[in-house]
Amino acid sequence: MRITIEGASEEFERKLLDLLAEHRHELAVTADTEWTVERAERYLRSLPAGARSFAEMVVVDGDGYADAGTLRSVLGKLNGPTVALSRAIPRGVKAGWWPEGTRAPVTVVYDPDNPSWQKAIGYEMSGENVPVFRAAFTRLSSDPWHGDAPPASAPAAVGTGWAAMDDVPRALDILDEGENR
Repeated sequence: MRITIEGASEEFERKLLDLLAEHRHELAVTADTEWTVERAERYLRSLPAGARSFAEMVVVDGDGYADAGTLRSVLGKLNGPTVALSRAIPRGVKAGWWPEGTRAPVTVVYDPDNPSWQKAIGYEMSGENVPVFRAAFTRLSSDPWHGDAPPASAPAAVGTGWAAMDDVPRALDILDEGENR
């Protein structure tokens, strides 16, 4: 028996996969590991600002490819953004945002003529994922505060500080008095 379900919500998909996992010895179950706009948006929102800028340069500015030298000139060292991109995949699997086996959307490109250890020459995204991630970036820009994390371009929240009658400054005064004894 083969069953295909299309258009199901993420929650429904998760519940169905849990049910199928209970009967895994009787069934062969494959999950949809393709990137959707919703998954791409969740992925992008989960990234720190540098990694999100990195992905935007690959997807939007580079139409699926960004030269590593250009990325380095804008972002500096690429270790931080690339680590954040790679850690987002297992974090999303663990959180149930996408199924096990979902591939990283941005991959490294090395010089094929130099097989020894080397720096990356570029980063790319497959052609079918570029429009999906471009749509996700559009959604991010039109609704920047929706979801779990603020967008990379959002200003940092500024605390209001302490009012004159708050307890915290008084507590600090008591600590200062104790040290002066």
